[in-house]
Amino acid sequence: MKHLLSSIATLALSAGLAHAQAANVPDNLEKLSNFQSTGVTDFTFIEQGGDYAEGIKKTLEGISLPDGFKIGLYAVVPDARHMAVGPQGIVTFVGTRKDKVWSVTDRNKDRVADEVKDFAPSLKFSIPNGPCFSKDGFLYIAEQNRVLLFPAAEFFYESPDVAAFNLVAKGDLIPEEQESFNHTARVCDIGPDGKIYISLGQPFNVAPKENLEINTKWGIGGIIRMNTDGTGREVYTYGVRNSVGQDFHPETGELWWTDNQVDGMGDDIPPGELNRQTEAGQHFGHPWYGGGSVRTNEYKNEEVPVEVVMPAVETVAHAADLGMTFYTGNMFPAKYKNAIFSAQHGSWNRTEPVGARVMVTFIDSEGNATMEPFAEGWIDENGEYLGRPVDVAQLRDGSILVSDDLAGAIYRIWYEGN
Repeated sequence: MKHLLSSIATLALSAGLAHAQAANVPDNLEKLSNFQSTGVTDFTFIEQGGDYAEGIKKTLEGISLPDGFKIGLYAVVPDARHMAVGPQGIVTFVGTRKDKVWSVTDRNKDRVADEVKDFAPSLKFSIPNGPCFSKDGFLYIAEQNRVLLFPAAEFFYESPDVAAFNLVAKGDLIPEEQESFNHTARVCDIGPDGKIYISLGQPFNVAPKENLEINTKWGIGGIIRMNTDGTGREVYTYGVRNSVGQDFHPETGELWWTDNQVDGMGDDIPPGELNRQTEAGQHFGHPWYGGGSVRTNEYKNEEVPVEVVMPAVETVAHAADLGMTFYTGNMFPAKYKNAIFSAQHGSWNRTEPVGARVMVTFIDSEGNATMEPFAEGWIDENGEYLGRPVDVAQLRDGSILVSDDLAGAIYRIWYEGN
């Protein structure tokens, strides 16, 4: 314990964090950064049983899966979005598009959560959609316009007060005048190079010309990366509309990510995207392309001024491909090793709804990818949504979790064999 606290104290005094903890630290962050109590003592606990949970379980009876797989309710979690499973397997942190981050704990390891409560209730979050962990147990949360760092989150989460620091202070992730209510659900991951990668969706359906210069400078409509002390920021990916899912191939180290494409062009165009990035600085087409090779109406008569990388997979138009993870566990059959499990949130303006399912993508030795449904049934015969999957994460036992922000739930999928 003394070593842990010493390490955190050293981190707090490091140059990167000292720079990040600028003068106007909001709410209780300054106190928490100095290991001071805030006086907050209360948690918000979420009931895990009752009629609501039973209703979700009833819905899951209609979900179709490949032979040998099962699905069950893991936890009731309001507004559940992206997930980060702690390296020690103690707790899973769940972001939202509101002002809460939830901690989900399975204390008796029966693969059903025993406790769901808010994480760091003494802090005020702003769209804390994107939690991610480093291998050594540092939790990062990418918000609308800030990135927070929580050393030893799996240790401190039992208390309302937690060690917390700015990695990127509010207003430094994007210019404050560029803040928007739209497309600001960030995600983050730690890459094989040890840097943190953060998606920055741009807020428009199609980025206007007057925004292209500032977007390019800041990486808005792209993916940025930086050192885990907040230094060395650079734009890694250009030409993104609104990516809300990313992960690194466990063997090649390449970054794969989903993108949500342009609306208002019809039910069946443009396609959504699953992209494969092989080097820094590649451009993936927006705003000249609306998805795949489909040109946007706003830029269709212009020459494309950049070399564009086309998607590895074109997905069903408007299905809203969101969170994803490479499968590295040993529970599932061998063919799923290093496959991508991803969530389709479901269309919001298509005349016939599509999506609301979990997809699996198989990648061959050449990097060619094919995608197919894995779990579906969250759209009923009337075209109504019974759930809207957002993200996929892997537990240490090799099962996977699927979050759902409509049902306010996390599901667990496991394999029992044929």
